[in-house]
Amino acid sequence: MPADSPPTALVAADLIRDEARRAPDKPGVYRMYGEDGTCLYVGKARSIRKRILQYAQGRFHTQRIGLMVSLTRSMELVITASETEALLLESSFIKQLKPRFNVVLRDDKSFAELMIRKDHRAPQVRKHRGAHTTPGDYFGPFASTWAVNRTLNTLQKAFLLRSCSDSVYETRTRPCMLHQIKRCSAPCTGLISLEDYAGLVDEASAFLKGKSRAVIARLSDEMSAAAEAMDYEQAARVRDRIRALSAISMENSVSADGVAEADVFALFSEGGQACVQVFFYRGGQNWGGRAYFPRVDKTDTDPEILAAFLGQFYEDKPIPRLILSNVRPHELELLEEAFSMKAERKVEIARPMRGDKLGLVDHALTNAREALGRKMAEGSAQGKILDEVCEAFGLDSRPERIEIYDNAHIQGTNAVGGMVVAGPEGFQKSQYRKFNIRGEDLTPGDDYGMMREVMRRRFSRLVKDEDAGEEVVRPDLLLIDGGAGQLAEVLAVLADLGLDDITAVGVAKGPDRDAGMERFFMPGRPPFMLPLKSPALYYIQRLRDEAHRFANGAHRTRRSMDIKKNPLDEIEGVGPGRKKALLHAFGSAKGVGRASVVDLVKVEGINQPMAERIHAFFHPAAQR
Repeated sequence: MPADSPPTALVAADLIRDEARRAPDKPGVYRMYGEDGTCLYVGKARSIRKRILQYAQGRFHTQRIGLMVSLTRSMELVITASETEALLLESSFIKQLKPRFNVVLRDDKSFAELMIRKDHRAPQVRKHRGAHTTPGDYFGPFASTWAVNRTLNTLQKAFLLRSCSDSVYETRTRPCMLHQIKRCSAPCTGLISLEDYAGLVDEASAFLKGKSRAVIARLSDEMSAAAEAMDYEQAARVRDRIRALSAISMENSVSADGVAEADVFALFSEGGQACVQVFFYRGGQNWGGRAYFPRVDKTDTDPEILAAFLGQFYEDKPIPRLILSNVRPHELELLEEAFSMKAERKVEIARPMRGDKLGLVDHALTNAREALGRKMAEGSAQGKILDEVCEAFGLDSRPERIEIYDNAHIQGTNAVGGMVVAGPEGFQKSQYRKFNIRGEDLTPGDDYGMMREVMRRRFSRLVKDEDAGEEVVRPDLLLIDGGAGQLAEVLAVLADLGLDDITAVGVAKGPDRDAGMERFFMPGRPPFMLPLKSPALYYIQRLRDEAHRFANGAHRTRRSMDIKKNPLDEIEGVGPGRKKALLHAFGSAKGVGRASVVDLVKVEGINQPMAERIHAFFHPAAQR
């Protein structure tokens, strides 16, 4: 070899062996990367050197681990103070990087909570997601929006707590509709004293902490006292509150002793797939559950799957005092130590063998088994449908990503484009996108121009990301709500961007918008229809209807925001204080617009120059 030849880059086991020589004999996390820089695997170890040396020596390798080693082109090592810290860091990296050879938690959305604020004289109860940045008491998690909405409605009926924003609260001069339907005690207008309202807040907090029996007992005494005093209207109001509390308490109550606060997990795996069902129990009540389908390999054992799942699940969620499961997770003691350190209190992970707690775990296991069965059945059926779609449109292979587009507007106003994404596992709602159409050269109602703008913005971004070396998933199929004209605009944009290898299909509604009579347009083919009872036709109808629903919803939201805009917000120098003073003085923005400069100057905070500016805003013709 010539002396000036560059050294051969080390790969696979040789690379790992070379890294092991320099690796410390300390706890930490190691990451393996492939040819294109994507992360292949994240692992933790008590001794990084000893652990990665095992890969180089070929110890305990399954075929899958052997493949991972052969693909490794670089490694990164992070030293930690303890193996416990390494476990927490490993979970964080896996959740962030989603390595190919790890068990990965998918579709991990945040859960809703209820928050009773503590930074206002009349605390507000509301739904909350995200970090706990606002002072208050947080209760949750609730597994579904339905569960948190139901509990919020119960709190409003039983405790009459306000849910309005502070700005609405401050500007109310008479009780709102929620007071009329007996869902708010109207502290905004003084119909209840702040001291009495604070008592309602305390009762609501006690109920959410599991003290429902004590709250109902106090309300029963209050109802009896009102009846004895012949204040039957008050007694009836308290009775209605008791009924609301009793209904939700009986519906959600847990019969297991010692399960005031716990998360229950059950893992069921079969055929190389796994389902983890979780239920949340807080304050002695069941606050709902959710099924997860982590990405696993056939060689992963149930204890390894559950341990990896729990580490990622609690990476950004509060950890309860008790975790129950049907499987003893791998390295249970280390998990308990890591969770206790993170929660700053003792956390126990238990596999119950008898009693009420076992009943809760068995209930979760039944749900996990049924959920995985449904998913596998749906996956099989979905695969057959995608094969039919593939045949109908002449695709080379089953589409993994389908993007469906639709526009929504009213005579060209508040125009919005919607993109819906679907694949082998159904709709991918986290990938949905809306496009506020803002082209200044568009004629109102120009559907072709709107579609052209949506396509250019969507695929210009895709090309830009590809050029920057970012990982981008191209769609295999585009479905456009429209006929030949709409499709022509789409094809022109794709051609301009060098993406004419993406298959695009126009879906035109049938005569009188009859479902089943859709005509399909593709380049190089005459318009065609699919058989009326074709599963592919039903599937495409579902996709189109979902895109229509999403685009219309985005349009309604934009139109609603536009309606709520106040002209005063556009006047320079008119902030919240002056805006409030003007609205109090003239009743509405229209009233402000009719006011003269002399009248405007009389308003607190409005001087002569500001009055002239406001008047000029509403009467531009008078300034010419």
